[in-house]
Amino acid sequence: MTLQQMMAFGIVALMVGAFVWGRWRYDLVAAGALLAAIACGIVSPQDAFTGFSDDIVIIVASALIVSTAISRSGIMEVALQRFGPDISAPRTQLLVLVAIVTVLSAFVKNIGALAIMIPIAFQMAKRSGVTPSMFLMPMAFGSLLGGLMTQIGTSPNIIVSRLRGEITGTPFTMFDFTPVGAILALVGVVFLALFYWLLPERQAAGGSMDTAIDIKNYTTEATVTAQSAVVGKTVADLRKLGGGSATVTAIVSPSGTRRTPLPDSVLQADDVLLIEGDPEALDKLVAQGVLAMAERKSAVKSSQDLGTVEAIVGQNSGFIGRSARTLALFHRSGLTLLAVSRRDKRFTERLGEIVFEMGDVLVLQGEIDRLPDLLRNWDCLPLAERKLRLGSVRKGLVPLIILGAAMVSTATGLVPVAVAFFAAAVLMVIVKAVPVREVYGSLDAPILLMLAALIPVSDALRTTGGTDLIAGWLSTVAHSLPSYGALALIMVVAMAVTPFLNNAATVLVMAPIAATFASQLGFRPDAFLMAVAIGAGCDFLTPIGHQCNTLVMGPGGYRFADYSRLGLPLSILVVLVAVPALMLVWPLN
Repeated sequence: MTLQQMMAFGIVALMVGAFVWGRWRYDLVAAGALLAAIACGIVSPQDAFTGFSDDIVIIVASALIVSTAISRSGIMEVALQRFGPDISAPRTQLLVLVAIVTVLSAFVKNIGALAIMIPIAFQMAKRSGVTPSMFLMPMAFGSLLGGLMTQIGTSPNIIVSRLRGEITGTPFTMFDFTPVGAILALVGVVFLALFYWLLPERQAAGGSMDTAIDIKNYTTEATVTAQSAVVGKTVADLRKLGGGSATVTAIVSPSGTRRTPLPDSVLQADDVLLIEGDPEALDKLVAQGVLAMAERKSAVKSSQDLGTVEAIVGQNSGFIGRSARTLALFHRSGLTLLAVSRRDKRFTERLGEIVFEMGDVLVLQGEIDRLPDLLRNWDCLPLAERKLRLGSVRKGLVPLIILGAAMVSTATGLVPVAVAFFAAAVLMVIVKAVPVREVYGSLDAPILLMLAALIPVSDALRTTGGTDLIAGWLSTVAHSLPSYGALALIMVVAMAVTPFLNNAATVLVMAPIAATFASQLGFRPDAFLMAVAIGAGCDFLTPIGHQCNTLVMGPGGYRFADYSRLGLPLSILVVLVAVPALMLVWPLN
């Protein structure tokens, strides 16, 4: 192993370690890896920023804008409002929701497709009397399967297409992914519809479907006033008044001193209480104790003008990494934070000091007329049926026509994919399918920066001979395996790496290795490149490997181990089905 190869492997290893640690954002990790590669001399200054002009970045950015326009079109909500009320059987609802998310994800970003359907899933769950947890994880997995079906369905497909063009001179086209992807999507949807029961049953908090989500650890903040029924009484007395279902997790005195809420701790006027419990228990404890909800500043308005909504913090939310206090939330937008929930997390911070994460469920109060726009501005998904933003199917059809034209033009080879989708993105803005103010917010800058930075870093593995070295090691392992075993090996390795790397980063690292591996075994690279894309796109084992999985964790009430209960058999099924399908559609010789 040469010095340059050792440095390339060292940088990639440190990058993977930083991704796993999660202390820094993945775009900053990628940028640091690029700077380290330049400093070590394995990436030249002239090539350092070629990734920013790469077609991959242009296609992903354009696809994100197109995806936002489709999400805003309201077509799906119109269809479900028309036909959804006729669907009441839970298993039929599950099949419909998963199938729709899967199909949508082939044409729009999978997390966008999932976001469209989550509020509808809650409405269907309420109508049929089941918990939303029955629907949400299967929908998240369906969104990942749907992304396998087209070139623009997921970032790994876009990257693999470009890399195939570099290797063979001909990139994959829009629908080259469809034969195998559609088979996997169909098999996956059937599996999810039949075996959803592998998930543990999660009963709604309080046993009532009026509670929107299966969460038992909302944290809120209330103040003991001079008129409270518990002045001079103990924490145990307060719990008795509330029925014992809610817990006081901290007491903050007027001076700011924090006291441990022991059962015999005496409550005084102006004490601030941090209380944890399900929404029904919190309401009962506050009412029986005659406590004042802290931070409810917007109560000066007429109660008829105010609305309260439960919402999930989305992947690009301005809330992430900040607290209500640092955001000056009420002063900036008129929103009042009433409660926060994070699965399996007990908060001891005051409500305004809790630092938000993606997937947190917030209870927000604000002016009813402004709530939909405010939630959109903060990239939060309401856990209720959304009203249509565009108001007419006719107007909603325009983004679909533009998307269809872009796909036809690329499928027929009329224009390159990057040009077609860049033009589609511009047209979406011109026809106001995406407001100008939302264009840059929809671009997902961290993903684009990560891609641009990692393209030269991953190429350094190839130029230093690192990919040849790894492929040689894999070839030694695969020497005694049949051809289908070698193909399965690559797919399983990609699946194993993806939970720790972003799926796009997995493809940038693994695809060149897979192509070299195939060459050393005397096989064509197509099936192996496809195997990498499928493995990177199918992270069903953890809630942290893909944003879709993270997004449903809180509102579904899932625990970390729940994902593998449904995801592990689905992953095995994907490998068993994908390998022969790839060998049939993309012969190895």
